[in-house]
Amino acid sequence: MSQRSQRKKDHIDLANKYYLPHPDADFSGINLIRPALPESKISSDSIQTNFFHKIASAPFFIEAMTGGSDESYEINRRLAFCAKKENIAMALGSASILEKEPEQLKSFVIAREINPTGILLANINPLTKPKVADQIVKELQADALQIHLNAVQEAAMTEGDRDFHWLDNILEIQQLVNVPLIIKEVGMGLDPFSVKKLAKLGINYFDVGGMGGTNFVHIENQRTANKDNLFLDDLGLSTVKSLLSNLQEISHVNFIASGGINSSINIFKSLVLGAKYVGIANHFLHLSMQDKNGTALISEIQKLKYQLIILMALFGINKLDNVKKVKYYLSLELTNFLNQI
Repeated sequence: MSQRSQRKKDHIDLANKYYLPHPDADFSGINLIRPALPESKISSDSIQTNFFHKIASAPFFIEAMTGGSDESYEINRRLAFCAKKENIAMALGSASILEKEPEQLKSFVIAREINPTGILLANINPLTKPKVADQIVKELQADALQIHLNAVQEAAMTEGDRDFHWLDNILEIQQLVNVPLIIKEVGMGLDPFSVKKLAKLGINYFDVGGMGGTNFVHIENQRTANKDNLFLDDLGLSTVKSLLSNLQEISHVNFIASGGINSSINIFKSLVLGAKYVGIANHFLHLSMQDKNGTALISEIQKLKYQLIILMALFGINKLDNVKKVKYYLSLELTNFLNQI
C-alpha cells in the first residue's frame, strides 16, 4: 500500500474510531418558532429538490469521505448503493491521488458504476492540475466538483502541503471544467471574507464544512509520533457560525451546510438558516462500517427523510424554497458573535 493509500485508510479508521454520536456544531443556539396553526399536510413531495439539474428525494446527501484504497472501494460501493436506492446525492472523497496513482481510479468510479444516473460530486484538492481535474470530472461523469480547502489539516499533517497559494489554480480549474464548482472547507468552517472574494470571481457554491463534526486536527495528531498539533484545534468556525456569518454578509450564492450534522432537526435548522443542501459524512460512514449490507444506512436515510417531512408540515412548509421563512431566535452567544463578526 502506498503512503497516500495508507493515509486514506488512516483517515477512515480514525474518523470512525472517534465518531461523535452527539456533535456540537452550535445548533442548540438556534431556537425555532413553530406555528400552532401550520395549515399544511405531511407529504414526501415537500422535501424533493433539484440537485444540479437532477431530482433528489431529499436535500441532504452523503458528504465526501474517501477514495484511493481497497477499503475505500468497498465503502464507496456501499455508499453508492444506498444513494441509488434512496435517490440522494453522493460526494466522493478527494480524487487528487489520481494525479500520482491513476490505478486508484477504480475506488472512485465504482460509485458511478453502481449508480449510473445518480447525482455524484467529485472532490479534489486546490493544487490539482486543471487538466487532471477536468479528467476526473469526465471519468466520473460528475455533476459538480468540490475543491476542498484544508489548510489547517495540511499544517497538522506531517506529510502535508506547506504552500497555501491556491487561488490562481482554483481559477484555472474554474475556467476548464464544465460543471459547477463547490468550494468546501474540511472541518474548520468557511469565513465570509474568503467567500466574498471567491464569489466576486464567479463561484456560486460554498460548503461551509464547519467545526463540530470530524476533527482532522485530532486525527492527524493520532497519526504522528510528535503529537504536537492541538494548538491548531480552535482555529475555526462552527457549522452554525459559518452559516450565520456568511448569510449575513452575502446572499446571492448557494450554501451547503456540513460539519457535525446527524439529525433531522439540524438538517431542518440548516435549511432554515439558508443552506440549499446539507452534507452528512461521519454519521453515515459510521453506520456503513457497522453494517456492510447497507441496511443500517438505508434505514437511517429513510428515518431522516420521514422526520424531515414531518418537520416541514409542522412548520407549515410545503416546499423547500419556503423553509427560510421559518422564524427563529438566537442564543446570546450566537447573537454576540454576529454583532462582532
